[in-house]
Amino acid sequence: MLSEALRLIRVFHDMKQQEVADKLGLSKSYVSELENGKKAPSVEVIQKYSEAFGIPASSILFFSENLGNPSKAKKAKSAIAGKVLQFLNLIETKTADG
Repeated sequence: MLSEALRLIRVFHDMKQQEVADKLGLSKSYVSELENGKKAPSVEVIQKYSEAFGIPASSILFFSENLGNPSKAKKAKSAIAGKVLQFLNLIETKTADG
């Protein structure tokens, strides 16, 4: 889910991968690999996203929790995370339509 969250952060800010790469001091190919789930971001990269987009790192990391054998609290977090991603996808769709 973290890769999708990073992609949606970019889309929500109406930026291309190259623009995000420039803003974060990363290569476009690395941003692409992050968004496609081919690479996992380091804490430093998550901190760069946090500072660049004004989102607490803890909120970004929320999407990366390992939900194996979840307790009720983790199930709730998973459900919330899924709803947030659905909402961001809806915004993406509305932005593309408008």
